[in-house]
Amino acid sequence: MNESKRIKRYWIGIPPWIIIGSALILFLIFIFWAAENINRQKEGMSLLLLEKGAALIRSFEAGARTGMMGMMGGMMERHGQGFRLQRLLTETAQQPDIAYIIVTDERGKILAHNDPPRIGNYYGKGLDLRSVSRSLEEKWRLVPNPAGPPVFEVYRRFSPQHHHLMRPMGRMMLDVRRSPETAPGRQDLKPGQIIFVGLDMGPVEETIREDTRHTIIMALILLLIGVAGIFSLFLAQAYRSAKSSLTRIKAFSDNVVENMPIGLIATDADGRIASCNHQAETILKISAGDILGTRAGEALPPEVLGLLDEVERERGVIEREMELRLRDQGVIPIDISVSPLESEDGLALGNIILFRDLTEIRNLKREVETSQRLASLGRLAAGVAHEIRNPLSSIKGFATYFKERYKDNPEDRNTAQIMVQEVERLNTVIGELLEFARPVNMQKKRAQIQTLLRHSLKMVERQAREKEISIEMDFADDVKVVIVDPDRINQVLLNLYLNAFDAMEEAGGVLRVGLTKDRNAGMARITVADTGKGISKEDLAHVFDPYFTTKQTGTGLGLAIVHRIIESHGGEVKISSETGIGTRVTILLPMEGGHIEDIT
Repeated sequence: MNESKRIKRYWIGIPPWIIIGSALILFLIFIFWAAENINRQKEGMSLLLLEKGAALIRSFEAGARTGMMGMMGGMMERHGQGFRLQRLLTETAQQPDIAYIIVTDERGKILAHNDPPRIGNYYGKGLDLRSVSRSLEEKWRLVPNPAGPPVFEVYRRFSPQHHHLMRPMGRMMLDVRRSPETAPGRQDLKPGQIIFVGLDMGPVEETIREDTRHTIIMALILLLIGVAGIFSLFLAQAYRSAKSSLTRIKAFSDNVVENMPIGLIATDADGRIASCNHQAETILKISAGDILGTRAGEALPPEVLGLLDEVERERGVIEREMELRLRDQGVIPIDISVSPLESEDGLALGNIILFRDLTEIRNLKREVETSQRLASLGRLAAGVAHEIRNPLSSIKGFATYFKERYKDNPEDRNTAQIMVQEVERLNTVIGELLEFARPVNMQKKRAQIQTLLRHSLKMVERQAREKEISIEMDFADDVKVVIVDPDRINQVLLNLYLNAFDAMEEAGGVLRVGLTKDRNAGMARITVADTGKGISKEDLAHVFDPYFTTKQTGTGLGLAIVHRIIESHGGEVKISSETGIGTRVTILLPMEGGHIEDIT
């Protein structure tokens, strides 16, 4: 049924005027061929009858000459006239296909006739008998016959005495030479007798009718074959074109289905798996080669089978968000849609199952929610910090005053000093809080990255010596100019150095700072590595979260600020660590002529 519909659509694609025009042209060609063939047959029959009549006339003339030559030999004396033209004519006309033989003079008076009573009458009305009596060229005409088919009549000058012969007669040679006056077709001979031979056309017409019927039948057969051939060519071309189009469409649809970002599984009318794309394999942790052709109940999770049963009952589209339990793979959240697949006639062909993994989406939602909460918290903290700073200034002023006032009392002086230090520490925390809350203001410009690195390391040299930490540098010569805000990058580097020192505080260690070129991204790669205690895997995922810290005195904003500053440069920061071995921080910054488009 579907195949017949496809063929019907193929024929619709062919313009009707092409089919009709081709059939009409073919019909006209065969009509012309049949008419020409029939005309050639008639002309051939006419020529054949003309030759037959001419042969009869020549034969009759030969018989007449023989009688005349016999007369010359003396037969005339024994038989009276000896040669009787009427008897020869009568005997010749007895052949079944001869209707009549008539000999007339130039006026049309019948001199001899196979029907003797008609001798003496006149014949040849409508003909220029005088002109015919002067010509030896055979002519023909059709004479109507009331009793049957027309008679094919051949006529010309009857001239038994004029012929190109040379015969011995005893010692006397009769040489009848053809003169210019007796040449065939000449019209300047003296008037003579005319012979008319009528041939029966009944058998000829029957033959012509049979040939005509045969020709018409053959023409119709050839016409049908031709039309069928043309239709076959059109059908073959349409099939070839449709097959090519279907092949391209199938290749395109297969490619789309295989590479679509959501999982797709199709079942046939028997409930077997007919199709499974790559994304479905990835989400369900299955192999298409293992499940194709198997029943859905053997390959799909129970939750999906329940939806298939529901679709069978309701015959409508079902969309759900659900937790999918995979065999030995845990639980994954998915968004699934199951819809029936039907033909144009409403015949059930199977079902289409579309689904996607919501794990990443839910993670993104959680991150967005976290970001929104942190933003709200940042705005709140900025407001609170602003309100706290003024009282802190007053407290610090009073603490400084009491420190100076009770300088002679060591206990009171130490108490005032602690108050001043705590106020300064609290002010530092509030400053970091405000720094994180407000938008990052960048003053980007071309800078020598090696100079920035050496300058930042020089600022921590004394602190490194105090903690017995050695500094190693490895700077590539092909990395020179970057597009950065030098002050912000210096803030980032100092923050990373101090974190590294805190991680190596107990037993010293090595701080390694490297600079290379990332050729794939066209960026400068800065690495800051230490040999400290490292970060656990559980904490590593949260190091860039605001207010997350493992230090007893930390604020949890240092690495969050580092992350914001690097992202504002259009760069990237990564961190890797292993407990007991150390931590490595990698920073990618755009170089002059790099690939980051938002660098200004």
